Order: sequence, then structure tokens, then C-alpha cells
Amino acid sequence: MTSSAPRTARIRRATSESSVELELNLDGTGTSSIGTTVPFFDHLLTAFAKHSLTDLTVRASGDTDIDAHHTVEDVAIVLGQAIREALGDKAGISRYGDALVPLDEALAQAVVDISGRPYLVHSGEPDGFALHLIGGHFTGSLVRHTFEAISFHAGLTVHVTVLAGRDPHHIAEAEYKAFARAFRRAKAHDPLVHGIPSTKGAL
Repeated sequence: MTSSAPRTARIRRATSESSVELELNLDGTGTSSIGTTVPFFDHLLTAFAKHSLTDLTVRASGDTDIDAHHTVEDVAIVLGQAIREALGDKAGISRYGDALVPLDEALAQAVVDISGRPYLVHSGEPDGFALHLIGGHFTGSLVRHTFEAISFHAGLTVHVTVLAGRDPHHIAEAEYKAFARAFRRAKAHDPLVHGIPSTKGAL
């Protein structure tokens, strides 16, 4: 039977490098209020919320005078922790989701399994993407790094593949939108699923 408990979480994390406050509702409408001090990451998280139908509020600050890396990484860690907490026992969920999303010339595919086993397979970004600065603050390498952090801390198996793309902004955004759409399907309640969708009885 599907649990009627609200699938929400609120987490705070503070280190010498950053401070993060994050709140989410997995059964929302995609509304968001994002402020990480890294504008392009705000853009990606807003897209994630909108296309996964997750209500998301993030307030973060950190040592971006050194690099955006610490703040972005810590937000991704907290997002993963919040997803895991909000999912609860995972009773009644679809568990699996997949999506193929274009953004102009870019095309990305994502497959998500809410498995309880952290694993990321990520491929297809063009040569030089990892070193490209997007919006002057966000390094292309952080796309994969954030997926690693989210997957690990949420307990998700995630496959993300870039199938086409030239513009780094389009590539990164297509990846996030594909992940969001796949996660939306995986987290959705399925009326045909009774209990935990695993032969092991736990996820």
C-alpha cells in the first residue's frame, strides 16, 4: 500500500567552506526559490525542480571567492540527502524512470533507478566541456560531479548520456532536464505497485 505521509525534507549543512539550507517536497508542482550564489547552478536547480515536479528551496553561500566547487558540491550533497529522506520507505513508487530531452542542438538521456545503491554512469560530454566556464562561475566538470554527489547521497543508480551537443550551456541544461524527467517518473506513485517494488522487500 502506498504511504500517505508527506514526502518532504529539510536539511541544513554547515562547514568551513559553505553553508546550505535546503527544503523540498517530492509531491510538489515544481515551484522553486534558489539562491546558491552560483547563478548557472541556480538555473540548473530551477530546471530540476520544474521538470521533476519537486518543490525546492535552497539558500547557500560559501567560499566562491576561491572557486564555486565547494558550494556547488555541498548543495548537491544536501539535495541527495534530502531526496533520500523524503523518499521514506519507497513503498508504492514506480522506482524506474527514463527520459530523452533535447535543447536545440543538444540531446541528453537519463535513466534513474531508486535502488538504494549509489551508482553513476556518465558519458558523452564533448572534449573540452569539463574545462569550460559557463556563466563565468560554473565549470563544466561540475555537471558530472553534482550527479555523483546526488546519486551517492540519495541512493540512486543514474545513467546520463549526452547524445549530441555543441553549446556547453545547452548540454548541461539538457542533462539536468533529462535527469529531472527521469527522476519524476521514478519517484511517482504507481497504483499498481503494492509495497516495496523489489524482490528483496527493501530499497
